This record gives sequence, structure tokens and C-alpha cells, in this order.
Amino acid sequence: MFPRLPGQARLTPLASAAASVVLVLALCSCQTTATSDITGSLGEQGEASASADPRRDVELYRDRYRANPKDPELVLQYGKALRATGERSQAVAVLEQASIANPGNKALLAAYGRALADNGNFEMAFDVLSRAHSPDDPDWRILSAQGAVLDQLGRYDEARQYYASALKIAPDDPTVLSNLGLSYLLSKDLAKSEETLRRAYGHANSDPRVRMNLAVVVGLQGRAAEAESIVKAGLPAANAAASVAYLKGLLSRKDKVRAEAEKIPVSAPAIKEARMSDAGHGE
Repeated sequence: MFPRLPGQARLTPLASAAASVVLVLALCSCQTTATSDITGSLGEQGEASASADPRRDVELYRDRYRANPKDPELVLQYGKALRATGERSQAVAVLEQASIANPGNKALLAAYGRALADNGNFEMAFDVLSRAHSPDDPDWRILSAQGAVLDQLGRYDEARQYYASALKIAPDDPTVLSNLGLSYLLSKDLAKSEETLRRAYGHANSDPRVRMNLAVVVGLQGRAAEAESIVKAGLPAANAAASVAYLKGLLSRKDKVRAEAEKIPVSAPAIKEARMSDAGHGE
């Protein structure tokens, strides 16, 4: 679980369920945003290690890194592998040192910012991501990652401005739409969350996390049968059964979630319990 920010309220059942949604895939990059990109949300899928065995990648890149710790491309690959295996603090340390050695490398800054978000350092993550972004050459992936960080800080309206900017560059991108849908979920606007996630789900290149996120939002509105049909559509029997079981585990808490929902300030930050294993928010 990520450490709580100073003065941050404990995670309530609704926020807990929402955080679990962000983590669904393993967030899949899922992180997937992220987090998990980051941070709980989608958006870093392209950055996450594509290897089927990220632990092997860690071993592979560790020795190379020790021999040449300032090589930007090597550090990026090593950082991806570390994040993919959940070694978040180590990823932060590695990327921080490389960013200091290569202060003008925006790719390193972006990776460092996402690693900070994975590790729960949201305020610092937002600052670093801002330095990785140039208004003259906007990057929709970074804009989406910034939105995801703001969501974790409970600054939902600001987050949506970043998603809107990202969507102007990459219209209907499913990762941005998924982050936006989760933003609405965190602020308890389930109808808007469902509408947005359906747009993401309808995209040909949507991530498997989008399917689960949509199913959870539908289930939280009391439509369990429909949620199960969404989560198992097109999957082999064994995979479908596992996905339905996971979904039921989340939705089994919905009665308690609803009972507690009105006790949750809309401004309360959401905390990731286990964040996307990739972490990663994908870009």
C-alpha cells in the first residue's frame, strides 16, 4: 500500500473499491496507471516492460547499470523492469540519479515522475512530470499522467482539465478515457464514469483493464449480471471464470461501500492499495 500523505484520511470502502479498480490488471501495465502509468490509472502501458519475465530483465539490466549508471536508455529500461516487479523505491532511486546526471532528458524525467507516483510521492511526481512536459511540444501521455496524479490528490476538476488537453491531441484515446472514467468514479459520479469507460471500451485498441473497470462501475450500480457479462465477454472459459471471481470479490463489498459512501468527502484523496503491478500507469 502506498504511504498516506500528511493529513490524509484513511481509505474508505468506496475509495478502496475504486483503488482496486485502478489496480485491476497486472493496473495491466495496468500501470496500468498508476498506478499506472502511474499511478492507478492507465497510460503507461507503452512504458511498462514488455517482457514475459520482468525479474529476468532486472537481473539483466542491473549489471549493465552498475557498469554505466548514467546511460539514459539503459536506465530507462532498468527503471521499467524495476517498476514491473514492484521495486518502486529502487526505481525512484535509479531514475532520480539518472535525471540529475541528464537534467535535460525529458524521457528520464517522465519515467522518474511516474516512478514517484507509483511510490505514492504524488506532489513531487506532479512537479517532475511538469518539468518533463513542454507547452511548445505537448505530450498527451504526460498530460494524462499528470491528470492521474491530480486524481490521487483529490483534485478531480484540475485532473479533468489535463485529460481534456490530452484528448485534444489524441482524440478518444482509450487510456486517457479510462483515466477520465476512473476520475469520475473516484468523485462518486458513477453514471459519468460508466459513460466514459464505455467510450474507452468501444475503442478497438482498448486495454483489458478498461473491461474490468467498466464492469466494476456497472456492478457498483447494482447491475451484477450485466457486469459479469462485460468482464467475461470473448474470454476463454478459464479466464472468464477467474475474471468473474475477481469481479465478485470486489462487488461483494458493494453494500458496505454504499452504506459508507455518503461519509466520504468528495475531496478526499484516493490511495492505491496495491497499485498496478506494472505500474504502471502505460503511457
